[in-house]
Amino acid sequence: MVNSMQQVNSQFDPNLDLAKYESKTQEIARQILGETTKSSIWSKLSQIKDELRFDDKLMAWTMENEGLRVQLFRLIDCLPALQSKAEIARHMQEYLANDAVEVPAMRSLLNFSTDNPNSLTATAAATTLSTAIATLAKRYICGENLPAATKSIERLRRDRLAFTMDLLGEAVISEVEAEGYLDRYLTMMENLADRARNWPMLAEIDRSELGSLDRVQVSVKLSAFYSQFDPLDPVTTAQKVSEPVRILLRKAQALGCGIHFDMEQYEFKSLTLQILKQVLMEPEFIDRTNVGLTIQGYLRDSEADLYDLISWAKERARPVTVRLVKGAYWDRETIRAYQQGWAIPVFSDKVSTDANYERLTQILLEHHQYLHAAIGSHNARSLAKAIAIVQTLNIPSSAFEVQCLYGMGDEFAKKIVDLGYRVRIYCPFGELIPGMSYLIRRLLENTANSSFLRMSSSESRSISELVAAPVMTDRDRLDNGTPATTSFEGFINASDRDYAIDRYRETAQTALQSVRDRLGKTYLPIIDDRPIQTTDYIESVNPANSTQVVGKIGLASIEQAEAAIKSAKNAFSSWKQLSARHRGDILRKAADLMEAQRDELTAWITWEVAKPIREGDAEVSEAIDFCRYYAREMERLESGVQRNLPGEDNTYIYQPRGVVVVISPWNFPLAIALGMSVAAIAAGNTVILKPAEQSSVIGAKIAEILHAAGLPPGVFAYLPAKGSTVGAHLVKHPDVHLIAFTGSQQVGCQIVAEASILRPKQKHMKRVIAEMGGKNGIIIDESADLDQAVVGVMNSTFGFAGQKCSACSRAIVLAPVYDNFLDRLVAATRSLKVGAAHHPDTKLSAVIDAAAQANIQRYIEIGKESAKLALSMPVPDGGYYVSPTIFSEVDPDSTIAQEEIFGPVLAVIKAENFDEALAIANGTNFALTGGLYSRTPSHIDRAYREFEVGNLYINRGITGALVDRHPFGGFKLSGVGSKAGGRDYLLQFLEPRSITENTQRQGFAPGDISMS
Repeated sequence: MVNSMQQVNSQFDPNLDLAKYESKTQEIARQILGETTKSSIWSKLSQIKDELRFDDKLMAWTMENEGLRVQLFRLIDCLPALQSKAEIARHMQEYLANDAVEVPAMRSLLNFSTDNPNSLTATAAATTLSTAIATLAKRYICGENLPAATKSIERLRRDRLAFTMDLLGEAVISEVEAEGYLDRYLTMMENLADRARNWPMLAEIDRSELGSLDRVQVSVKLSAFYSQFDPLDPVTTAQKVSEPVRILLRKAQALGCGIHFDMEQYEFKSLTLQILKQVLMEPEFIDRTNVGLTIQGYLRDSEADLYDLISWAKERARPVTVRLVKGAYWDRETIRAYQQGWAIPVFSDKVSTDANYERLTQILLEHHQYLHAAIGSHNARSLAKAIAIVQTLNIPSSAFEVQCLYGMGDEFAKKIVDLGYRVRIYCPFGELIPGMSYLIRRLLENTANSSFLRMSSSESRSISELVAAPVMTDRDRLDNGTPATTSFEGFINASDRDYAIDRYRETAQTALQSVRDRLGKTYLPIIDDRPIQTTDYIESVNPANSTQVVGKIGLASIEQAEAAIKSAKNAFSSWKQLSARHRGDILRKAADLMEAQRDELTAWITWEVAKPIREGDAEVSEAIDFCRYYAREMERLESGVQRNLPGEDNTYIYQPRGVVVVISPWNFPLAIALGMSVAAIAAGNTVILKPAEQSSVIGAKIAEILHAAGLPPGVFAYLPAKGSTVGAHLVKHPDVHLIAFTGSQQVGCQIVAEASILRPKQKHMKRVIAEMGGKNGIIIDESADLDQAVVGVMNSTFGFAGQKCSACSRAIVLAPVYDNFLDRLVAATRSLKVGAAHHPDTKLSAVIDAAAQANIQRYIEIGKESAKLALSMPVPDGGYYVSPTIFSEVDPDSTIAQEEIFGPVLAVIKAENFDEALAIANGTNFALTGGLYSRTPSHIDRAYREFEVGNLYINRGITGALVDRHPFGGFKLSGVGSKAGGRDYLLQFLEPRSITENTQRQGFAPGDISMS
C-alpha cells in the first residue's frame, strides 16, 4: 500500500481514457439538472427573505455575509452545551452583536440588554434561535433517537430510497464509551431488522439481478471501537479493533444486515484499510459480500489505494462495495498539515478533487466485477459520469448505486430514482450535542461558494458550466508532496515524524533496537574535545526497567571543573571574534545532524528517561529548532541599531558575556540542555554543560553532535557531575558570567542567591536565567467542548507521566459540567496504557527514579487525607512506576492544589462561576502555563487579560510549546528570565553597548545636509 505522499502522483494511471464517456456524461448531466435547480433550497433562498422561515433566513444571510457565517456557526457549535435561555441569549450577544455581523435583521433580533438576559425579549430571541437551529438539525439529522430515525427512513422507503444508518457521536475517548458504541450499534441493528420484517418489498431498492438485497444497512467508524486508535501502534490497534468488527459482522449476518465502514481523518486511513482487509480475508468472513469500505476522492493517494483494493478483491474473489466520497475533513487535513509541516494529503482545489473523483469513478466501475460501486455525491456532473459508464458497460444493478446525505441533494436523488437506479441515503441520527460537529460540516458545505448545490441554483451559472468536465489545476497536478511549511521571517519549525507512514514506524523500531544493542557503554567528561578519565562513576538506568543500565557515567571532579572553566575562558577570546554567520553555520550543521539522526536520538531519550516515542520525537524537533532559530536570531541582533544624524553617529550593539554554565534537567534531556547551550554559543559565549545525572548519556550525545558540527575546542565542555559539589562550585566560580538553569524552585532560588554574591577576583555581576516549574491549571467552563477538554486535560496531565514543567496538575471545572467532566476524564484515563516507553502502545511510562517515585507517592498519600481519590490504577513491576492519579473534591488551598508534584497527579477543583475559576487559577505562587476550554467569547477575552501565566493555551492542551510560535517561560516563582525560543531570549546572553561618535572635523561632517 502506498503510504507516502512523495509517491502519490506517480500512481496516476496514464492509460485511463477519460474522454470516452464524455458525450454521454454531458447528456445525462443535463437531464439530471433540467428540472431540479428551480426547486432546490438555494433557489428558495434567492426569494424575498420575508417569505422564508427563520432557519432559511439564517442560511440566506450567511451566504451574503462571511462574518455572520463564521460567528453563527461558532454559536451553533456551542449551543447544545448552553443550559438555559439566559445563557443562549448572552452567547447570542457575544457572537452576533459585533462589527463582523452586518445584517440589520439579525441586529433587530439582538435588541435586548446584556444586563438582563432573563428578560422576555432575551428569552424570545433565545427561543427563536434555538428553534431555528433545531429545525436546521432536523434537515440533516434524521432523528434524535431510533424511533424518530426509523420513521424518517420509512418515509424514505416510501419514496423508493434505500438507507444506511449512522449513529452520531463516534468520538470515543475511553474504552467505556467504545464498548457503549458497539452495544448501541448491535441494539440498533436488532431493532431495525425487527422493524424491517414488516416493510413491503420494493423492487427498486430491495432486489437486484442476483436476488434480494439487505433492507437494513448501517455505517460505522473503526476508531469508535478503540479509544487509543493509533497508527504508531498498528498491531495493538488492529487487535483491539478487529474483534468488535467481527462481532458486528456476525450480528449482521444473523440479522440479514449490511455493514459499511466509513473513513475518517487521513492519519487513520491506511490502518483502517489494513484492518478491514485482514478481517475480511479470514475464513469466517471471506464469503461476505454485503460489506463496504470507503475511499475519499480528495486524497492525493486515493487512486493508489483504489488499485490496491482492486488487487486485494481479485485475491479474495468475492466483491465488496466501495463507497466513493469526496471527503468531509478538507479544512482539518489542510490545517493539520500546515501546523505539522507535513505534505498536504488532500488536493488544494475543489475542481482537482472533482477531476480525481471522476478518475476514481471510472476505475471503480471499469472493475465492477471485483468491487461494487456506491457513488456518494451531490454533484450532478459526477453522478452523470457514473451513470454514463454504467449504461455504456451494462453494469448490473447489484454492482452500482448512488448515495446521498440525508437532507442534501434530494432533487437529484429523486431524479436518479426516476432514471431507474438505486439510491441510498446516508442517515445520521442521535442527540444534538454529539451531532453538532456533523451539522456544522453540512452547513459549511452547503454555504460554501464551491458547493455544487449552491452553484447549480445560481442564475450566473449556465448549464454548460455546470456540466463541463473538471480539470485538475496545475498546482495539484504538479505537486509532488512537498511539505506545507509556514515561514515566520525565514524560520520554519522542524516537522515531527508522521507515524501514520509505514517507513517512519519501521525506522523508529529499528533505531530502538539499534540503541538497545549499544546500552551500557561508558561516557566520560569532555574538555577541549578530549575525554577525561574520572575516579567516580554512576549508572544511568532505564526508569521503566531499573535493572537495565543505559550507560556508565564518569563524574567530573572539582579539579576537572576548574580545567573546564580555564578551557572555556581561553576559548572565549577567539570564539567571540567570529561572526554570527560563522557561529550560526555550525549550529545549522548541528541541526542537520540531528535531523539525520532523529530516530536514534528519539531512541536514546526513550531508553534513558522513559519518554514515549512520539514525545521523544517532538523533543528532537525542538532541539533542531533551537539551533536554527538562535543562529538566525543572532544574525539579526549582530547588525545592531543605528541612530545617526548630521555630525553624530549612534550605534547600539551587543557583545557576549563570557563563560556560561548550563545546568539542565532530565525531563527534556536533549531539547532544554541543547537549547540553553546553543543560545549561549550563538551569542558568542563558551559553555560548560552540567546535565542532570539521570540523563547524562543524552548529554554525551549533545557533545558528540556539537563536536561533529565543527565547534572549536573549548567552546563547549560536557561535564557530568554531582550538583551538590561540582555544580555548586561552578555557580560560585568568579570566572563564570552566567548560569542558565532549568529545574526545581528550591535549587533555582539557591542558585540565584549564590550567584548574587561577589566573589574575590570577580569583576562582573553574574546573570541567572532560571526556569523553575509551575502548578499549572486548566479552566473548563460550562460552554466547553468536553470531548476536547477531557482529552486535552488528560494528555496535558499524564503525558510523560506528568514530568513536564508545563504539565497540568489542576483542572478547574465549573459546577454545571463538573460531574460529567470528571466521570469522562476518569474513564478516559483508565483507558491509557501504562508500561515501558519503547512499546508503541504506551501512553504513560515510569517516573525518572526511586526518589521521584517516593516523593510523588508521598503527595498521593497527602491527597487522600484531604480529597477524594477518583482514580488509581495498577502499574507494572520492575520500574519506577506511579499510578495515574486523579483527586476530586479538592480544596484550592490544599497541599496537592498548591505545591508542584512533578508526576501523574491531577487535582480536579470545582468552581461555581468563572470569576472563582480565574481566582483559583491565579491563586498559586507559580505562573508558567495555563489553559482554558471555552466557547464563550467573553471568557476567552478575560483569560487573555487576567489569566496570570507566561504561556496561555485556549481550547488545546497546555504542553508541547514550539520554538518561535510559542516562546516558553513564566514569571512569579516559575522563572527568572525571558522566554526560551523567543525574540528576546538571546539578549540575556549578551551585554548591550551604546557607542556615540562625534563625526565633525573643523565644522564639517560626512554626508549631505539639505538646506531648507
